[in-house]
Amino acid sequence: MLLSAHIVAGGLAIVLGGVALAASKGATLHQRSGLLFVYAMLTMGISGSILALRQSLTNSNVLGGFIAAYFVITALTTVRPVSLLTRRLNLAALVVVIALSLIEIGMGFTAFASPDGTIGGAPFFMLFFLATVTTLAAAGDIRMMRSGALRAAPRLRRHLWRMCFALFIAAGSFFSVRSRVAKILPEPFTTPMMRALPVALLFAAMFYWLWRVRTRRELAQAR
Repeated sequence: MLLSAHIVAGGLAIVLGGVALAASKGATLHQRSGLLFVYAMLTMGISGSILALRQSLTNSNVLGGFIAAYFVITALTTVRPVSLLTRRLNLAALVVVIALSLIEIGMGFTAFASPDGTIGGAPFFMLFFLATVTTLAAAGDIRMMRSGALRAAPRLRRHLWRMCFALFIAAGSFFSVRSRVAKILPEPFTTPMMRALPVALLFAAMFYWLWRVRTRRELAQAR
């Protein structure tokens, strides 16, 4: 039952995340698909961490589930009015992401020292990459808490990149494994290049929207 929920939630997250990313920002479709994406990612992340914990404490999917939950929660609180609930969620998320960063760094060094350069199936460079991202995210959380609620472009950028990174976790988890893709898509879509294409398009769309947000801000300041 838990595995089925994880698979369904992961599939929905990829579809809903893609819709939210392609939709006009601020439109009803964007808001509704984005909110459903958060729910799907939370379900996928929590169920994935529980399933991974049953196998091993060092299974990389344990971290992946918590990271996914962290990014969608902080992305959502970014665009919600500041309240006692959002402050508590952000504080709890900060504690979680600091812990995740320390664990990722520790596991990264352990994997680096191992004969095959992996731990629990995760290569050391991926763990160091995740540690870098979560550390930067934690620094952003601290900066936001010290300066107060974000406004305009910084607020949109924080929301956008965090939602996109959560989508990257879902898409990367699916498209990185050929056997998973082969169960749904025909043979031509199972090659390494075709499996890497959706992830590349995701980051291309993210950087496009980040550019759009920056351009709009510069135009508004020039007027």
